[in-house]
Amino acid sequence: MAATDPLPDPDRIEGAPHPRETPHLFGHLAAEAEFLQAFSTDRLHHAWMITGPKGTGKATLAWRLARFLLATPAYDGGMFAAPPPDTLDVPPTHPVARRLLQLAEPRNFLLRRGPNEKETALSQVISVDEVRRMKSFFALTAADGGRRTAIIDSLDEMNTASANALLKLLEEPPANVTLFLVAHQPARLLPTIRSRCRELRLTPLGPQDLADALTQAGGEVAPEDRIALAELSAGSVGEAFRLTNLEGLKLYTALTRLFSTLPRMDRPQAIALAELGGARGAAETFDLMVTLIDLFLARLARHGATGQPVPEAAPHEATLLARLSPHPDAARAWADLAQTLSSRARRGKAVNLDPAALLMDMLLKIDETAGSLAQR
Repeated sequence: MAATDPLPDPDRIEGAPHPRETPHLFGHLAAEAEFLQAFSTDRLHHAWMITGPKGTGKATLAWRLARFLLATPAYDGGMFAAPPPDTLDVPPTHPVARRLLQLAEPRNFLLRRGPNEKETALSQVISVDEVRRMKSFFALTAADGGRRTAIIDSLDEMNTASANALLKLLEEPPANVTLFLVAHQPARLLPTIRSRCRELRLTPLGPQDLADALTQAGGEVAPEDRIALAELSAGSVGEAFRLTNLEGLKLYTALTRLFSTLPRMDRPQAIALAELGGARGAAETFDLMVTLIDLFLARLARHGATGQPVPEAAPHEATLLARLSPHPDAARAWADLAQTLSSRARRGKAVNLDPAALLMDMLLKIDETAGSLAQR
C-alpha cells in the first residue's frame, strides 16, 4: 500500500458492504425485540454489549440500534402518546440515516482502530488515545440536548490501557449517552467491563438467514449449497463470504474426497491439494485450507464423541465421518491431532517455511492417525 492510499476500514469485511451500509439484519428478531422492550418501558441501559460469534451481524445491529435511537423521539407512554415503536427500521431517506452513512452524524462517535504512528497502516489495537477522544467528545454538550451514541468495534481489539480508560467511562456514564460495544469473545474481557453492560447475545444464523444475509452483502448462494455453507461457516456471514469468494465449498469437497482414501491416502491427490494451497500468491487459499482441515478434524471428533450424524457439508461426508471416527477413542485421537496441526502450519508459514510442504505435512499426519486407528 502506498503512503498516499487511503487506509481500509478496520471494521469492514473485504469486498462486502460496511455494517452501516447494510439495510437489513437477518435472524436476530429476539435481540431487536429485547432492545425495543427496554426502550418502550424506559429501561434503556447506558451500555449494550453485543456478543456472539464473529460475522453474525453484531456490528450491523450496533449501527441499527444507534440509527434508531438518534432518529426516534423518546417514548413517554402518556395517554396521548403515539404507540411504542415495534421495529428498529429507519427510512434510508431520514437525515440521521444519511448522516450515519456518511460518518457525518455529530451525535455519534465511532471508536475503532486508527492508523499507526507513521499513518502507513492500521494499528493492531484500539489505542488509549482513541478512547480519550471519545471521552472528550462526550464531555461536550450536545447541540440539541438530546441523545448521543457511540459504537465500539470491537472490544476485543483493545489493549489494557484502552480497556481501563473505557471502564472509567462506563463507571461514570455521561447523561443521555448510549454505548454499543461489539465483542466477539466477551469471556476474555475485563469482568468489570462486562458487569457494567447489558448483553445482547446473537446466535449463529441458520441456512436461510445466512443465505439472505450473504445475498444482501453481494454474494450468491445456490439453494443446494445453503446447508453446507451454514455448516462450514458456523452461521457466520463473514466466514460464508470468505468461503464463497475462495470457492471454499469446492475445496472442502476436494478434501473430503482425498480423506475418503484414508488410511492409504492417495498421494497424487494430496500433492495436488498441497500445491494448490502453497502456490505463490495463494496466501488466502492456504489459510482457508488450514481452516477447512481443522474443521474436518473437529467434525470427526464430534461424530466419534456423540455418535450423532451432522448435516453433510460435502457429498458422502456422513459415511466418511462414521468410518474414520466410529467411537470415542477415535474422537480423542482426532481432537488431539486438531489441537496441534493448524497452529503448527500457521507458525511455520509465519517463519517463511514452504506452504505446500506445511500442508503436505498436515495431510501425512492425518493419514498416519487414520492408519493407527485402523489397526486398533
